[in-house]
Amino acid sequence: MTIEFADSTEKMSDTLYRTIASIEGQTITLRQLMSAMGEQGFLFLCALLTLPFLIPVSIPGVSTVFGAAIIMISLAIILNRMPWLPARLLNRQIETEKLVPTLRKGADLVSKLDRFVRPRLRFLTTAGLVNRLNGAAIMYGGILLMFPLGLIPFSNTLPGIAILLLAIGMLQRDGMTVLAGYFFLVATTLYFGVLAYAAYSAGQGLSGFFV
Repeated sequence: MTIEFADSTEKMSDTLYRTIASIEGQTITLRQLMSAMGEQGFLFLCALLTLPFLIPVSIPGVSTVFGAAIIMISLAIILNRMPWLPARLLNRQIETEKLVPTLRKGADLVSKLDRFVRPRLRFLTTAGLVNRLNGAAIMYGGILLMFPLGLIPFSNTLPGIAILLLAIGMLQRDGMTVLAGYFFLVATTLYFGVLAYAAYSAGQGLSGFFV
């Protein structure tokens, strides 16, 4: 089955607040989150899954589960097919005690973007080939999000912002927001490159010291 991403008539923050308000119980699964998002579905879900990474709060296992889900959803965008997600991923239990307050704080940040998002440069959000490229960018952001660097500042925040901006831009036909998402992907890549170089240099220094 092919998928289509219709223009959103509701503000992103309103959709996120409504979804967060529907979360109940001590734990929630990814399957339940997808159900709560309703028919607008997958790009909204990508945006929702980035919210825990917009603020400096660590929730064990979230980057792995949410990053994997974002990658699978982005693959569906690239292939223009409904995404398949493994049951193990869909049924992974996540504690709501930390998740819900984090999602609310993330939604508060997203609400500040509402006044800046509007349809423009629509050619970056409407053509099938371009949206597949945007889907590939979201996938790349999901891969960066899964890197085991959670204790390093901004290692989750930068790719999270990139994915959020790409999803918002595609949903609300805002090419400028999509371009901002690409900017943050480039910034994340450069940042990770600096971290890798620093780790390599430190390893070489230690090796020289012991030798």
